[in-house]
Amino acid sequence: MANLKSSRKDARRIVKRTARNRSTKSLLKSLDKKVRSAVALGDERLSAAAAISCVSAMDKAVKRGIIHKNRADRYKSSVAAIVFGTATSVGA
Repeated sequence: MANLKSSRKDARRIVKRTARNRSTKSLLKSLDKKVRSAVALGDERLSAAAAISCVSAMDKAVKRGIIHKNRADRYKSSVAAIVFGTATSVGA
């Protein structure tokens, strides 16, 4: 346990931020699964809608500093390749 008052406050902040970041990362994983399942079903409209919402969530996570920009860019490229059929494998 921290001794200084500011350190205790920092510890409380870290707990809150960790919980918020964890929930956002979980949301991103769920959206990823939604995109992949839509592509597996072969529904183009559903795939495109899922991809748009997933990319939007990625951009918001980058803006908030939850994930790195390069990671989001790699992921968005992967999603585009999967949705538009240029990927050789579905694993990202």
